[in-house]
Amino acid sequence: MKINKKIKWIAGSILGITVLLFVVLVVHILLVTPKNYDNNSLQLSRIDFKEPIDSVKAKRINAQLRSIDGVKNTFFNIQDGTLVYSHDLNKVDAEQAFEALMQKGNYQAERFVVTDAMKNTGCPIMDRNSFSYRFSNGIHKLFN
Repeated sequence: MKINKKIKWIAGSILGITVLLFVVLVVHILLVTPKNYDNNSLQLSRIDFKEPIDSVKAKRINAQLRSIDGVKNTFFNIQDGTLVYSHDLNKVDAEQAFEALMQKGNYQAERFVVTDAMKNTGCPIMDRNSFSYRFSNGIHKLFN
């Protein structure tokens, strides 16, 4: 009888932990997904640097880019030498932001421009046929 109670206790614990982790996952998806944003005015752009960038220089470049009106967020991947930023198209486009950054510093960099072939492949971050995309999209639609 003691073994039967232990098995029930272990099975109940595993089930409880699984339910708790599922609830945490759903809450996380709801919290990190933007509630409302204008798809037509917010854009992500990328700048590829052709020179080695250290962390001090990356922080300075991030600050310079964020000081441009219309640029929202920046992320510098030092290992790859890429700078990704979001900007409001009503205030500044990718070319204007790039030119303004180049005026603030003499950098060896170029804008990353998406080709038509890349556009046809869809989102490079997540495969729309993957379970994780369908699951998070379903949770988002369920609660919105």
